[in-house]
Amino acid sequence: MHVKKFILLGLLGLFSASLASAQLINGAGSTFDYPAFTKWFDAYAKIDGEVRFNYQSIGSGGGQKQLLAQTVDFGASDAPMTDDAMSKAPYKILHLPVVAGSVAVTYNLPGNPTLNFDAETLAGIYLGKITRWNDPKIAALNSGVSLPDLSIVVVHRSDGSGTTFIFTDYLSVVSPEWASSVGKSVSVKWPTGLGGKGSEGVSGQVKQLPGAIGYVEQAYADQNHLPVAKLKNQAGEFVSPSAEAASKAMATATIPEDFRFSMVNAPGSGAYPIAGASWVLIYQHQANATNGKKLVAFLKWAVTEGQKLTPALSYAPLPENVQQRELNLLGTVTY
Repeated sequence: MHVKKFILLGLLGLFSASLASAQLINGAGSTFDYPAFTKWFDAYAKIDGEVRFNYQSIGSGGGQKQLLAQTVDFGASDAPMTDDAMSKAPYKILHLPVVAGSVAVTYNLPGNPTLNFDAETLAGIYLGKITRWNDPKIAALNSGVSLPDLSIVVVHRSDGSGTTFIFTDYLSVVSPEWASSVGKSVSVKWPTGLGGKGSEGVSGQVKQLPGAIGYVEQAYADQNHLPVAKLKNQAGEFVSPSAEAASKAMATATIPEDFRFSMVNAPGSGAYPIAGASWVLIYQHQANATNGKKLVAFLKWAVTEGQKLTPALSYAPLPENVQQRELNLLGTVTY
């Protein structure tokens, strides 16, 4: 009995020692990225057992703030950082797109029929100008659908959110009134509606409130079996959110050298109009060389081999030319 206990204690000691010797890399930010990171961290543990990741899914705004405060090794954001924000950083910040995807519009109606929206109608709802589900503008887009005489309850994110950035980026592009009165950001002054923290908070409000409408990343909508709308794109087609439709949007995007770009309201057949990229944010100079080298090795894997795992999670994989450009950028990191 004593021998068994001794062996057990020895094994526990070895296990504790292995955990203690593992390199811990901390990250924080985007909820949009969370399903991808979860899958990647699990897969990467089989490639490098000496590294562990701790990622806090707190929203893109939080990820940017924590990177600037140097409390994490990397941030993650669905909104590129502004020049003003980056000017406060101790070192140059690199933007590395890791996933792209669609932002889905979800709602709570009797029977949850598949609805069509165009840019004008969606902007009208979020501006608080279209207030009932049987409004003629909604009815005109949904012939044959029985729309209830029910108040529309607008739901939006209450936290700093990259999903909000993509959504308001789209509304700013398609609606001059939205652009001048509200604008685009990870956090805006909403004209109307209720706030929910994270995609969980938004979908929770939508599920609880009859007549509610909200927006969440497509992967989250898929995993939680939420009804989603088809949106009218530039080509005049009503398109459902999907990885393929986000890929078609990204294929038309102009991607500059610093990788800060938008892909909303993309032209071309099959492109979903509310699509965006999400970035990992790191310092070009890594003050902690040990962590920095492990992080860069992981990111090189994530933007190449890791992309093969993302379509199953409703993300659009990065094109090969973008992957190569990112590998080149990661080669500029110093320690």
